[in-house]
Amino acid sequence: MLMIDYVFYGLVVLSAAYWLAALVSVARYRRARPSAPHHASPVTILKPLRGDDGELYENLRSFCLQDYQTFEIVFGVRHFHDPAVAVVERLKREFPGLELKLAADSRTIGTNLKVSNLANLVRHAKHDTLIVADSDMRVGPGYIRAVVGPLEDRRVGLVTCLYRGVAPRGVASRLGAMFINEWFLPAALVGTHLERLRHGFGATIACRRDTLRAVGGFEALADQLADDYMLGWLVSALGLRVVLVPYVVDNVVTERSVRGLFTHELRWARTFRTLRPVPYFCSLLTYGFPLSLIWLAASGASGPARMATALHLGLRVVGRLGIYRMLGQPAPWSGTWLVPIRDLMSFVLGVLSFFGRTVRWNDEPFHVHRDGRLERRPDFPERARFAESAEVPSLASDWEESA
Repeated sequence: MLMIDYVFYGLVVLSAAYWLAALVSVARYRRARPSAPHHASPVTILKPLRGDDGELYENLRSFCLQDYQTFEIVFGVRHFHDPAVAVVERLKREFPGLELKLAADSRTIGTNLKVSNLANLVRHAKHDTLIVADSDMRVGPGYIRAVVGPLEDRRVGLVTCLYRGVAPRGVASRLGAMFINEWFLPAALVGTHLERLRHGFGATIACRRDTLRAVGGFEALADQLADDYMLGWLVSALGLRVVLVPYVVDNVVTERSVRGLFTHELRWARTFRTLRPVPYFCSLLTYGFPLSLIWLAASGASGPARMATALHLGLRVVGRLGIYRMLGQPAPWSGTWLVPIRDLMSFVLGVLSFFGRTVRWNDEPFHVHRDGRLERRPDFPERARFAESAEVPSLASDWEESA
């Protein structure tokens, strides 16, 4: 073996060890059960909305079917012309006995429009226990009970939970769900074993009203790209705990094009890289299959490199089947052919995240500062270079259509 073989051999062994640790972490997480609250405190669910992706009705309806005594849902849009309004009105007719409120308010407190929406919504909240959940999440009837239980302990300031990807249609949707299930969720769980949890996940954030006020309200997050992450840090700074409950919600991925998915995931990648640059760089070393391909090319297709490539591809296929089984989803044999594509795409996105600070959110370009603050880029050119705008070459659309 040459020196380059030893270097890459160490990297692929590290990647394999990570995958085994990830599988163990997922198994332990799924065996745990959330604690039920002793007192069912009234709850307000805040749902910021923008548009209708075709799955919005089923997503929001799942929050109306809660097995919980007293709760209200406050939906928020920026204007009454938003397509989400029709979905909310349909739910209000379907569930006349529930407290469902709709607020339209265009007041803007910063560059993060979702946070502005939340700041407007919380003024309509009747109860002091608050849950924030994104519009693309779908939950079961025991969701509220599982989430609010830890808040009975006054030492707990924020509760959050993880999510699994569900792909209703298309190759882009399946690729997006694969990233969530096979990389994000396991990595998040491994992280909780390495260090104390101090941030939230956008799937769900629950807290008391007094805790939110103590950190400065949603106004403290007005210009933050990763508002859920930063809220957890602000709560931790108060000396309160952030708790991850063993309850997984469904993230319904409705991306319709590989280009749109690439843009979306580059925003995620640059968010992670900005907030945690060293851990995020180290995470690139967990991509055993792309690293094996680099080894294969650099070594002239040496025997050890060929063996590592085959073994990592096999480990990924077997590992993902185990993860899906533990997440309560059918084994996705039909998507096995997407595994090398998904891993290469994730690795490229990780590398690109270190070359530029521009992200696109709702088709608008922003500059991300080192502290995670967003700044609009009105001067950004219409056709920017690939690494900044994250546009996929036109062949991606052709490939998606043929697939």
